[in-house]
Amino acid sequence: MIKLRTYVFIDSLQPQLAEYMATVSQGFLPIPGDACLWVEVAPGMAVHRLTDTALKAARVHLAQQVVERNFGSMVIHQRDQSNVLEAGRILLSHMNARVEDRQKCQVAWKEIIRAITPDHTVLINRQSRRGSMILPGQSMFILETEPAGYVIYAANQAEKAANITIIDVRAVGAFGRLTLSGTEGDVNEAAAAAVAAVESLSGI
Repeated sequence: MIKLRTYVFIDSLQPQLAEYMATVSQGFLPIPGDACLWVEVAPGMAVHRLTDTALKAARVHLAQQVVERNFGSMVIHQRDQSNVLEAGRILLSHMNARVEDRQKCQVAWKEIIRAITPDHTVLINRQSRRGSMILPGQSMFILETEPAGYVIYAANQAEKAANITIIDVRAVGAFGRLTLSGTEGDVNEAAAAAVAAVESLSGI
């Protein structure tokens, strides 16, 4: 039996997130403004069948597919929202599932660190990252979600809400992790938007 861990539709990828996703995508690269669907299932191998179903259902592009033993994830995108929504509808029908059957997102960790020090920023910037650099004196927001894929939705909503910089978005594995930075006020707004976004999602 296939378990739907993450199912999240993004109506319009924000510029930073789209460019960040493009740095890690193995398939067709998303661009700002694309609609996007992120799906994660268990067991991992089941994602191949679902990917095939989605790609045959509508004119969508496959940006990424990650297959692990426990979890498998796929990301499809297209400029036209209706194509992405139709692919998602067929995919759910194939699984005999509804959006509400997805696993409800849990916020495992959230924290704002203010006026971050130079020593701290240097270490963060030297880590394996594909986003922008964090600068000394900025505030930093970190968020951890379970399942992992929901952190993409959090990042997109945070970027919509405030003028922040995306440092890192890790949406594969047991937990998802988001790191962003900016002025104290902007980070406060972005953090509130990110948490509210994932907490509002239905699920079981």
